[in-house]
Amino acid sequence: MPQPPDPQDSRAILHPGVMAERVRFERFAAPEEFAGILDWCWSVEWEMPPGESHAQETLSLPAVNISVGTTPPPGPHPPPRPYAVSPRVVGVATRRTTRVLSGSGWNVAAKASVGGFGALYAGRVADLCDLEVPMRQVLAVDDERLGERMASAPDGAERSASLVAALEPVLAQADPERLRLAREVARIAEVAADQPEMVRVGDLAAYAGMSVRTLQRLFLEYAGVSPSWMLRRLRLIEAAERVARGQDVRWADVAAELGYSDQAHLSRDFTAAVGQAPSAYAAAQRPT
Repeated sequence: MPQPPDPQDSRAILHPGVMAERVRFERFAAPEEFAGILDWCWSVEWEMPPGESHAQETLSLPAVNISVGTTPPPGPHPPPRPYAVSPRVVGVATRRTTRVLSGSGWNVAAKASVGGFGALYAGRVADLCDLEVPMRQVLAVDDERLGERMASAPDGAERSASLVAALEPVLAQADPERLRLAREVARIAEVAADQPEMVRVGDLAAYAGMSVRTLQRLFLEYAGVSPSWMLRRLRLIEAAERVARGQDVRWADVAAELGYSDQAHLSRDFTAAVGQAPSAYAAAQRPT
């Protein structure tokens, strides 16, 4: 059964303290029938004062989002508002992304489990990486009607319920073998997330009882990324989350815990992914 999302969990959100001051962010549990397919739904609403905007950066979890809302396209210079309600499937973002929010708007998404989207989609999930695709091109959903229904809902909870209801027939019609394998990938990924000491693909393959090649093929098909990429991204997100929670971070110890050969390698990967060196990112989280 899917676990209720931790309200304090800010993983994948860079500078979460700043975000909390500018937008309303909520998470909602996924229904039991979506265990291993969806982790949770999330909702964001904003209303910026005239002339103000908020640039929100994220370091995506290795998962697909099924998204509906008035969110602008990614990038630091979005076209002028207003934005129509846009139902879309957002593939795994392999790079840091930025959304510039202005005026007022909302977005709701169902975050797939790592591998879970492969049960709902008949294609290779790796082909969706770094893409935003109209929902109707990927899933058997009347996305125009869904967008209208969600636009008329009063809050994020009802919008999330409408989105999940639209996905229930897709789940019911899923190929049983794809459903089984998607849930297996999700189970393996959950073990990797819960055991930070598991940092090598060979260890993960041994746990799963399959060859490294088979594990890689399954992850690209169902999760969209390789298991090595997933492991590296999970460790970087964990490091950023520790900093965001105000924990006293000893970077040499973190590097050892996350499987890096030394602190310099962690610092290099962290800087490339987050856009700031670990010490600079930590300083930016402190209250001013």
